[in-house]
Amino acid sequence: METAANELWQVLQNYYHSFIRLLPRLGLAIFVFLITLFIASQLRRWLRMRILQQTKDSLLTGFLAQLGYWIILLFGSVMALGFIGLDDVVTKILAGAGLSAFILGFALKDIGENFLAGILLAFKRPFRIGDRVETNGINGRVIGLNLRETIIKTLDGKDVYMPNGLILKTPLINYTMDGYLRLEFTIGLDYEDDLAKAIDIILTAVSSVKGVINEPPRIPEVSISELTNSSVNMKVYCWINSYDPDVSAQTVRTTAIRNAIEALAKAGYYLPADIIEIKNYQGREIATGDPNKQASS
Repeated sequence: METAANELWQVLQNYYHSFIRLLPRLGLAIFVFLITLFIASQLRRWLRMRILQQTKDSLLTGFLAQLGYWIILLFGSVMALGFIGLDDVVTKILAGAGLSAFILGFALKDIGENFLAGILLAFKRPFRIGDRVETNGINGRVIGLNLRETIIKTLDGKDVYMPNGLILKTPLINYTMDGYLRLEFTIGLDYEDDLAKAIDIILTAVSSVKGVINEPPRIPEVSISELTNSSVNMKVYCWINSYDPDVSAQTVRTTAIRNAIEALAKAGYYLPADIIEIKNYQGREIATGDPNKQASS
């Protein structure tokens, strides 16, 4: 029993003396790692500022800054392990990481696919933060992108976390890439009405709405879209600046519809539809009566 205790004590002493001899190199390794961590953080911040000055693309900027951060941090970690004398361990870790990546590539195929898709999206840039997009049945504004998923806030306020791989493999509609968004609505008129005059009334009413662009080539337009049994349907188009924070697409469209209906009703036009009552902004009645003889858009 006493012999076993002496042997254990001898082993512990050997470990202690080895630790004391290793302590200076361990302190140096920790110092190098902390310095590397500081440099990596500063480099990430500097890259963000420099790249944003050149591209103004927050998606690509974030990816490149994060990539530079991890490269410097990995380099510093390898140096720190080398100071401790774990060069062989580093080699084995890198070799094992390659084999592990090969094995995990099959087990975590979807995660790897989303990761690579995130890199491609950062460089391909089919959208920017704040753009309104539609993909896989989801319509909303992009509020974030990381290496796994794209975050889309829908028009009703829901945050949808869309896997990058799914976005890359399916069609994506970007409504605001060039900063302009076209709105449209339909107004039905009677066959006996003066359509040319009605078009002028609608254009004047829509053009007066705040936020509607009135400069070529994006000016309000009206065209006959359909002939039904009871009405001539007029399609109305107008454009807004989607980057203007003071312009809401839904508000502009609603205002344009109400202005057009009010102007036509004041001019004595009959608007065949199913709406029983239409009122203007002050609550003054524009048209009421039989549902079969009232207006809609």
